[in-house]
Amino acid sequence: MIKLYGLRMSNYYSLTKALLIEKGVDFEEVKRPPSQKEDFLMLSPMGKMPAIEAEGVYLSESIAIATYLESLQPKPALLPANTMQAAKVMELVCHLKLDVELVARRLLPEALFKQPVSEETKAAVKTDLAKGMKAVDRLFVGTPYAAGEQVTLADFYTFYSLGMASGMVRAIYGEDLLAEYATIRGVQALMAQHPSVQRVETEKTA
Repeated sequence: MIKLYGLRMSNYYSLTKALLIEKGVDFEEVKRPPSQKEDFLMLSPMGKMPAIEAEGVYLSESIAIATYLESLQPKPALLPANTMQAAKVMELVCHLKLDVELVARRLLPEALFKQPVSEETKAAVKTDLAKGMKAVDRLFVGTPYAAGEQVTLADFYTFYSLGMASGMVRAIYGEDLLAEYATIRGVQALMAQHPSVQRVETEKTA
């Protein structure tokens, strides 16, 4: 059985949990806050959430975990069989993670912990987020899912990466990150009703 380490408050923990549920893989949740202590760094070299333990090996980073799960349990497939289509899904995942969610994280100290972020940082983040969202929008299909007719890994990243980023933008700027992106909003709404995502979100308050 796979062990999933972290806390339910983490969007990447929640994403990984949703993938485990989607794949029908048996797993156990182990509550472990992020830490720079040596015992946690054995699980995750940067001390971040989440990490999993499988086959006697620790694995961190959501994309690495998702890749492992795709090989471990091919059905239901979250990457297209076509090599280029699969690569395009991963391209979209990278832009969601690196050019939107990671950029928005620069606002996290003030949004969550009331530690002021400089006005220069806020201005730079706003500019970079606009650029990142345009990149994501160019890659989005949205008929009805992020990459086309089937649910893929990109849909889970759309829900969990943009969910976090949208919360940061709302808290700091009082704006809707997705106001001009009806197609992306549609995918988020669709994924909010997806069974594995619904279970994860419901269990957060359990």
